[in-house]
Amino acid sequence: MDKVSVIIVNWNGKRLLSECLDGLRHQIYQPLSIILVDNGSSDGSIDFVNHNYPEVKTIALPKNVGFSAANNYAFNTIKTEYVALLNNDAIAHPLWLKHLVEALEYHPEVGFAASKMLFYDNPETIDRAGDSYTRAGTGLLRGRGESVSNYNKQEWIFGACAGAALYRTLMLRDIGLFDEDFFLVYEDVDLSFRAQLKGYKCLFMPEAVVFHKASSSIVYDSPISVYYSHRNLEWVYIKNMSSELILKTIWLHIIYDLAAFLFFAANGRAKEFIMAKWDALKGVKRMLKKRKQIQRNKKVDDNYIWGLLERELFLPRLVRRLSRN
Repeated sequence: MDKVSVIIVNWNGKRLLSECLDGLRHQIYQPLSIILVDNGSSDGSIDFVNHNYPEVKTIALPKNVGFSAANNYAFNTIKTEYVALLNNDAIAHPLWLKHLVEALEYHPEVGFAASKMLFYDNPETIDRAGDSYTRAGTGLLRGRGESVSNYNKQEWIFGACAGAALYRTLMLRDIGLFDEDFFLVYEDVDLSFRAQLKGYKCLFMPEAVVFHKASSSIVYDSPISVYYSHRNLEWVYIKNMSSELILKTIWLHIIYDLAAFLFFAANGRAKEFIMAKWDALKGVKRMLKKRKQIQRNKKVDDNYIWGLLERELFLPRLVRRLSRN
């Protein structure tokens, strides 16, 4: 049992770490190493872990470099065949890692595997069952708010939430790590898209369960969440959608952006939304440079990608949003 390293990124999450790390202590499949990367916390997180969890390797970064860069920093230190990522606000079931490893062991075509993430305070409800991507060029939390009983079978899906996922190290070395320009949010959607374009499949493993204290680190629809989500979704779209699929989806994408603006303007987040789109525009040149390489190296055709994309259902998305307000 020496095939897996687990990476946890932490920023002032001391209050969350006991349950998270205890969950890893109780895994049936024990990882070779657990690495906690701390993004310049001021709450004593590093001392707490060093004192109470000596088996955990800690990396103390001097400042908050974001989720993407922190994971990349740790990834570059590991040599295991697989790497698991786990949020500091997620508590893994004892069989979590065992089932994720089985997905990659038994299915050589699988490059990464997604977990069944349940709400910590309401474990009968799905937080997310992997990630989807819509024909409007936006990410979608697969299964959010649905009954846990609706997601009990293994399925091929678009991608994995990096809050609880397992990746082949060779795949990551092939497609590249998280895009550090993203800082946080949508970096896992971008990575999933790049993986799919290179022919690596994602398998949803319903047996791999984690209990997620959703939005413990980034408050739902907070200014920081709105800004990074709506800047980075544009960069995912620009980098990864082929020219043909952009022509096929651009009007839906524009409609989505207009609807999102109206929603956030009504909820006092117009400033963050507009700033996100302005900064996305300022970064287009960098994204187009990355796009050139991604599109040149892709190994699947547009029909395959189109088949992975979900229809954009604006009304259900709005209803879910309003139910949180």
